[in-house]
Amino acid sequence: MRGGASLAQVKDRPTNPLRRLRTPAWERQEPAWREASPALIDAALHRALDRPGGGWFVLAGSREVTRGRAFGRIVDGREVVAWRDDDGTLHAGPGACPHLGAALCDAPVHDGALVCRWHGLALPPGGRPGWRTYPAHDDGVLAWVQLPGTSPSDAPFLGPRPPLTGSLSAVATVVGRCEPQDVVANRLDPWHGAWLHPYSFASLRVVSAPPRDCPPAQDRFLVEVTFRVSRRWGVPVHAAFTCPDPRTVTMEIVDGEGTGSVVETHATPLRPGPDGLPRTAVIEATIASSDRAGFRHARRVAGVVRPLMEHTARRLWRDDIDYAERRYAVRTS
Repeated sequence: MRGGASLAQVKDRPTNPLRRLRTPAWERQEPAWREASPALIDAALHRALDRPGGGWFVLAGSREVTRGRAFGRIVDGREVVAWRDDDGTLHAGPGACPHLGAALCDAPVHDGALVCRWHGLALPPGGRPGWRTYPAHDDGVLAWVQLPGTSPSDAPFLGPRPPLTGSLSAVATVVGRCEPQDVVANRLDPWHGAWLHPYSFASLRVVSAPPRDCPPAQDRFLVEVTFRVSRRWGVPVHAAFTCPDPRTVTMEIVDGEGTGSVVETHATPLRPGPDGLPRTAVIEATIASSDRAGFRHARRVAGVVRPLMEHTARRLWRDDIDYAERRYAVRTS
């Protein structure tokens, strides 16, 4: 089974993945605070923060960087601009024109080069004196940029993913007043799911959690949870939470409907806002996969399904951003 799950492989998958929910009222759930040990969560967080990142940051969803016009974002305090050349190849560079500092986030693209709107200076993918591009990577779902720093890697460190051919992906972005570690800590607390998000999750149980001192092969949370599709019906799955780099948590369905599907939560630091507080962009990619005939039909109308997937992700993060922002406020007070 993918993800190294120790669960028995289900040979005969039921025709209908839906199960009737028989869960208690929200206030009658089994309390999770005893199992959600702050020391255990902090240990998992610090192991994640110690992982190499290779200098790579998620900039945006791949579809957000389109041909013909630049895309701009502040990444770790730097202005970054991204664009595609005539072949669709992703490029990235400093977000200020080297001539007089004009913002390049709205620059048009001509013959594969950015063209500054102030005086027409062309900035090609190869750069020019005083303006050198950054390494960029498009994994088919997300656009990445590598900023100057220590221990660079050739490509980002990705967790498990289903083959993109035959999958359906969506990317949602929200911004919070916190740091990336607060976002990662939120995702490394799976116990809060059915309490903070009762509209989406039911019957959540953490099957196993990594010990405070564990080898990399065992560094994951395994969760049994039912995704709600209505008040009375849900889809039960087992999911594993792992961290491929310091700013990413990957949730992979390792058993049940949609096995192999993932939700990647990436935390990209921006820069402090006018209030002086840090800002972090949560860029979450959902990559769904299934061999059911109905899923193939859903892929054919991806333009309709994708906004619904993004809406669901943003709804969850309205609550989770409150969690992350509160964590930042408590630990810095």
